[in-house]
Amino acid sequence: METQKESILYHHFEKFIPVSESLKKELFNRIEYQEFKKGELLHESNKVSTKSYFIQKGIVRSFFLKEGKEITEFFCSENEWVNSPKSFMLKQVDIYAIDAIEDIQAFCLDINDLGYLFDHFPEMERYARLSMGTIFGHLLERITVLRFTTAKEKYEHFCEVYKDIYHRIPLGMVASYLGITQETLSRIRR
Repeated sequence: METQKESILYHHFEKFIPVSESLKKELFNRIEYQEFKKGELLHESNKVSTKSYFIQKGIVRSFFLKEGKEITEFFCSENEWVNSPKSFMLKQVDIYAIDAIEDIQAFCLDINDLGYLFDHFPEMERYARLSMGTIFGHLLERITVLRFTTAKEKYEHFCEVYKDIYHRIPLGMVASYLGITQETLSRIRR
């Protein structure tokens, strides 16, 4: 019997593809529920990312270290998948880590199980293609904003993109994400 948590996951898939009962059954058999405390790592840098997490509750961020300083790359929250994409897809180590900036409740899907779902459920490939298109659009927009806007415009764009969660993200992480100092962020927020 489908739980409320599973229903949220299936509803997410149904935004992109019809979810057959057989696909629901395989997802249910292959997906694992996990919780992480604030500050815990979901993925360590310099390791191969073999798991993808569907966030049910909480916020995570992807970041890397440069000269001992944390550089925030992106945030994921409720009803979004997170992994280290390059590492996950190419099965290589990369520089990114993922940590919980709030307590996290998530579903976890191992890369081998995802491969099985792709091989046995063609609709899963359609899901991946459609959902990744949304992510690529977001990344291209982010690159444009970082290259061609002022600090104030970057912050305004950040607030629009993350309108449901920006107030829950520590300002130091926001400044890092925007590529500005915390002092500049404080000044433009006034």
